Amino acid sequence: MATSKLQALWNHPAGPKTIHFWAPTFKWGISIANIADFSKPPEKLSYPQQIAVTATGLIWSRYSTVITPKNWNLFSVNVAMAMTGIYQLSRKVQHDYFNEAKEAVAKE
Repeated sequence: MATSKLQALWNHPAGPKTIHFWAPTFKWGISIANIADFSKPPEKLSYPQQIAVTATGLIWSRYSTVITPKNWNLFSVNVAMAMTGIYQLSRKVQHDYFNEAKEAVAKE
């Protein structure tokens, strides 16, 4: 049974013998790097970079569900990219716009 599932994965149109498997697999590096940046101070985050990561994740998540063959590896990596990008953007916005309001109230 396990061999038949491995055989099916190996021969799948988006399996390891195709670029449709390897491109999303290497794209996980972007999500992993973004997760590693969770410990980075928010003032060092970049709006353009995080907007690009988020937009790429959202656009390609949708695309991966309408193409043939369905590429769930592509879908999952792009959902991860969108989620990490949204989280980083929320950290940056909170630091840039809401942290200043708290400091102003504290000074009064």
